Amino acid sequence: MTRRSCAIYATGIVCAHLLIVGIALLVAQVFQTMIHSRLKQEITLTEKSQMFEAWKNPPPPVYMEYYFFNVTNPVEFLAGGKAAVKQIGPYTYREYRPRENVTFLENGTKVYALNPKSFVFVREKSVGDPEVDIVRTINIPYVAVMNELHSYNFLLRTFVSAYMNSLGVDLFLTRTVHEYLWGFKHPLLAKIHKLRPEVDEYFGLMWKKNGTHEGEFVFHTGEQNYLDYGKIDTWNGLREMSWWSSKQSNMINGTDGAVFHPLINRNELLYIFAADLCRSIHLAYVNDVEVKGIQAYRFAPPNDVLMSPKENPTNEGFCVPAGDCLGTGVLKVSVCREGAPVVVSFPHFYQADPKYINAVDGLNPNKEEHETYLDLQPTTGVPIRACKRAQINVIVKRVPGFPKTRFLNETIFPVMFVNETATIDDDSASQMRTLLLIVTVMSNFPLLIVGLGIILLLVLVVLFCRNRQKKTAKDDTAYTQVSDKTDEPSQTPAATQPTKNGSYIAMSPVEALKC
Repeated sequence: MTRRSCAIYATGIVCAHLLIVGIALLVAQVFQTMIHSRLKQEITLTEKSQMFEAWKNPPPPVYMEYYFFNVTNPVEFLAGGKAAVKQIGPYTYREYRPRENVTFLENGTKVYALNPKSFVFVREKSVGDPEVDIVRTINIPYVAVMNELHSYNFLLRTFVSAYMNSLGVDLFLTRTVHEYLWGFKHPLLAKIHKLRPEVDEYFGLMWKKNGTHEGEFVFHTGEQNYLDYGKIDTWNGLREMSWWSSKQSNMINGTDGAVFHPLINRNELLYIFAADLCRSIHLAYVNDVEVKGIQAYRFAPPNDVLMSPKENPTNEGFCVPAGDCLGTGVLKVSVCREGAPVVVSFPHFYQADPKYINAVDGLNPNKEEHETYLDLQPTTGVPIRACKRAQINVIVKRVPGFPKTRFLNETIFPVMFVNETATIDDDSASQMRTLLLIVTVMSNFPLLIVGLGIILLLVLVVLFCRNRQKKTAKDDTAYTQVSDKTDEPSQTPAATQPTKNGSYIAMSPVEALKC
């Protein structure tokens, strides 16, 4: 056997093995199953894992951007006209949110943690100085008192109204952004505090929220089921709330938005419990996006999350008392925030009923600036980019006994909205890209084997064809006589035969018969 033949046989054997093994692995999905199993087993909160450290101390910087609606025509509004507002902001703060008092429970299947948040002002990302800039907006404690006295007799309401006027307290409040956000001693609350000490004399939208936490959480670690990774087991010792009017509305579903289970698909709904909204919300797949070279799925709250119960009956449970429902795009949360009739929505009443948008001049809802969304890397379930946007509003309406409200048209009045953003940092993004490259190579390893087998098959065909061509060339080769003599005519019959001289490798069929 020649060297060429050995090469052909060896190539054929290797090619056959590669194709058989590659196709078998591809059909059986051995590597995909192995990687998925590995992800399901290792994406758990163990103290030795990098995932746990990232969960405990999130590396991506989180920024809180606060925008206020400055009222430009308070006199016209009190006279029964439409309110006009002008957006001012952002006033940006860096948010730090480490998890503290982390304790594993029930053999590592659950973990207890607090999540205190602190805020530091970032001047270069802000439009001005919050301690200098002035904002005029609704006086929420004033509205809270009116709302509290709504069921009392007319005489008492009239007396309280006159007393508030003597204090110089009005429906609108003019303060610095810092005071309205982080708190100041409110003259009306200071008087109430003397009568009812449990009422705080300070007011601010973020009062007592700098350096504090939203409650005690117990999370599932995913040890028993990877789909439960990061899901909330209890919040403040509760597995369900009691504020709303249906069991479904009171359920505490999903995670806190910081982590999700691995192997996310486009068809599932993701649930997040938002303590500041006093409820759980769901997010649905929107489209594929790319963030810093990382492919991700974008999830966002669909229209039905804040849809009117008339259009989405499952939202009837958020009407408190039962039957007292608002329209599409707004949610009354005063049941879990004692005092003013506070209503939450998306900024500028995005996705809300047009009647709320048209009730106030200066609003311009749009998807790019006002949509809440979450970009998740589907293999690991890690959030790559997030934008949480919510608006605080107050219901302002006529209250008998308060003369300043007698001309008011009932309005859900926008006060402020927040844009909470986070994007994966460059170092984490680089590590993520490396991890995903390894996962991709491992997942496609059977394809690489099959591809190599096909290449060797092509090489085998080329070698075989060339070998056949050379054999054919040899079979078709014949040597003629080699002589320097000239042919001379002969008189005898034997002389008519040509003289043979030289070497022969093969003879033609005619010559063979003559022999």
